[in-house]
Amino acid sequence: MIRYTLKCKNDHGFESWFQSSDSFDQLVDRLLIVCPECGATDVAKSLMAPLVTTGRKSIAAPEPQQALTNAPDPKVVEAIRTLRAHVESNSDYVGNRFAAEARSMHEGETPHRAIYGEARPDEARKLIEDGVPALPLPFIPRQKTN
Repeated sequence: MIRYTLKCKNDHGFESWFQSSDSFDQLVDRLLIVCPECGATDVAKSLMAPLVTTGRKSIAAPEPQQALTNAPDPKVVEAIRTLRAHVESNSDYVGNRFAAEARSMHEGETPHRAIYGEARPDEARKLIEDGVPALPLPFIPRQKTN
């Protein structure tokens, strides 16, 4: 897995993990990487410092105040709400069939379209291992009530 620091055309910075550099390139080409702040799909890698570990023990940096209170950053909460609204209005919900639908599109059995849904951890891991472009979304599933 590779972590990239990314920047959208509106100069918003964010990070994301990818299976490989090729996986990142494929997702960018298909406009599947979206800025969590503004929804832009014109995204590029930004400069970042590599994480280098040594045999020495390091002194941990102090935790930010926000982490101490466990309160979510309101900007992050709003960005996730905006992202969810964008995904829901521009994609087809396929529920628990997500892994099968994504694989079917990847293998050319069905036409490509934007989808979202749920997948078990083992299904999601297998999609990533097989190079199927899929990303976990930071959504909490909405529970149906009576």
